[in-house]
Amino acid sequence: MTVLARAAAPVDSVACPRPPARHDAWQVAGLTPLTTIDFPGELAAVLFGPGCPWRCRYCHNGHLAADSDGPRIEWSEIRSFLESRRGLLDAVVFSGGEPTAQSGLAVAMAEVKGLGFKVGLHTAGPYPERLPALLPWLDWVGLDIKALPEDYPAITGVPGSGEPAWRSLHLFLEAGTPMQVRTTMMPAWRADDLKPLVDRLADAGVTHFRMQPLRAAMALDPAIVEAGDWEVPEAARGYCAALFAP
Repeated sequence: MTVLARAAAPVDSVACPRPPARHDAWQVAGLTPLTTIDFPGELAAVLFGPGCPWRCRYCHNGHLAADSDGPRIEWSEIRSFLESRRGLLDAVVFSGGEPTAQSGLAVAMAEVKGLGFKVGLHTAGPYPERLPALLPWLDWVGLDIKALPEDYPAITGVPGSGEPAWRSLHLFLEAGTPMQVRTTMMPAWRADDLKPLVDRLADAGVTHFRMQPLRAAMALDPAIVEAGDWEVPEAARGYCAALFAP
């Protein structure tokens, strides 16, 4: 495990980003204090922010997506928790809901980075215009690409939602941010249905890609709950293995 509470080596001031100006704190609706699966290769805590502009049919965090006035964990409590985990945790992941829905995210990331933790982000990319302010603080991104751009509305329920998601993908690729792209299965998707999406991601320059099975029990859409789980086709797994790093 990385020892986090050690003195930082001197760095060129030009390469060290200036913390953003403080404003409203990033709201936290939930906390996972320890996980080994949300930031590859690191022991991490996950902070869940409320709110999301989309209503994806298979979303299992629908209670967060629509949460506007639910209970919150004060940021002072989050900071105290993280200070107590220096040397025990490697990273903090901002998740949701959609973490970029809140304007205070860059401030929160800078504060976490200042405590000595790596910073991860789970996002679907609905706000590409907000990402440049986050890039100086990011060590890794898990980006959900749900489908080809034209197929997004059938999943998110929002017209035009595919274009910003794919702009976010290209922004992260251009920035060179370490990233894993993930796609969740939809009911009845076959290997042939997935091939155009997989090819386009590979052509864009994605190197790490994972297809996720659909777990229907807590899905937002009752029709998906009724349809049940949908696994990744073996043929699709094999096709991806030939294109992307493990």
